[in-house]
Amino acid sequence: MRIKAFKGLRPRPEHARAIASRPYDVLDSDEARQEAKGNTLSFLNVVKPEITLPPDVDPYSDAVYAAGRNNFRKLLEDGVFFQERGECLYIYELVMNQHVQTGIVACAWVEDYLRDRIKKHELTRPDKENDRKKHIRVSMLNAEPVFFAYKAVASLDRLITTIKQSPPVYDFKADDGIGHRFWVVEEQATSAAIIAEFERIPATYVADGHHRTAAAALVGHDLSQENPKHTGTEGYNYFLAVHFPDNQLQIMDYNRVVRDLNGFSPADFLAAIARSFTVSKLGRQRCKPRQLHEIGMYLDGQWYALQAKAGTCDDSDPVGVLDVTILSKQILEPVLNITDLRRDKRIDFVGGIRGLQELERRVDSGEMAVAFAMYPVSMSQLMAIADSGNIMPPKTTWFEPKLRSGLVVHSLEG
Repeated sequence: MRIKAFKGLRPRPEHARAIASRPYDVLDSDEARQEAKGNTLSFLNVVKPEITLPPDVDPYSDAVYAAGRNNFRKLLEDGVFFQERGECLYIYELVMNQHVQTGIVACAWVEDYLRDRIKKHELTRPDKENDRKKHIRVSMLNAEPVFFAYKAVASLDRLITTIKQSPPVYDFKADDGIGHRFWVVEEQATSAAIIAEFERIPATYVADGHHRTAAAALVGHDLSQENPKHTGTEGYNYFLAVHFPDNQLQIMDYNRVVRDLNGFSPADFLAAIARSFTVSKLGRQRCKPRQLHEIGMYLDGQWYALQAKAGTCDDSDPVGVLDVTILSKQILEPVLNITDLRRDKRIDFVGGIRGLQELERRVDSGEMAVAFAMYPVSMSQLMAIADSGNIMPPKTTWFEPKLRSGLVVHSLEG
């Protein structure tokens, strides 16, 4: 794999905590507006710039993308951000409770994505992909890094451990209690050693950020086609990523909520799904699945445990064995008539970090009719699917802790 050091644009240390924001896609506009309230430095003003415009603005309008570009330029003009004098790599550590994971911040090569050496496990939604493409084209920035995994390499672990012995340039705990530490790798010999180790790695994997990855790679490809003097060395040939060893990552459940029962009454719906599942009523006792092929369901104020019956899945198929596949094949498609998870507006997805109470809230409010709590996918399952060239159903994996946006930015213009 080819990775590259770059002249990062990053905040001065005294501003890092105020700048750092959650990724654009874990908050809706109202939530982002509330989270950034009173903090003019929040990077949400760059990655979700509609929050700096009137509430009725179309979030996909030209004015929104221009606002994102202008909001970042102001951070530069005000001296909140600066650009490195030379090309650097970075080390980024996240701490959530007792869990620690440390990644290498570097630019990934567009050609590695186009040639499928950066492996995917999900399809993207066209609307979200186009949104990020416009954001990148207008700003000429990779404002947020994507989250990659690689199969752990002991020699890289040792290099990272040595770097972490020096003081970090950023060291703070965010409001959600997650710790963030960040080191700059300025020594060319150390950067060269890390880059050389990656050259021996056959593939990396998109863990989180499929839309940002696709958008960044496609923008880079488009810019190369539009430039008659293209050399391959331009900034747009690369995009911003944080690379983590697979043995440090944890995946949480990614749950589903559905707007209606497709004309079924709750009783008839329960009867329909009982053909494929053993259904156990739990009442108000929440059902968090404890093993593969167990699904929790919240319906009409009651929790149920669904156990897939024999013959409902293919455990020898890396995709067929997944509970999200079983749910789709046995309930979403035949009973609820939801056949396109990427486009159907009747279904939504809730990251496990929000807890089962969020599923209850969405149903009890009347917004949704039924919720499904899933057992999380493992890293080995994810990599096996990506290596086989298969694709998971959309919104299958939820990684925690999340990267914070705004700690370093990559300019497509160098």
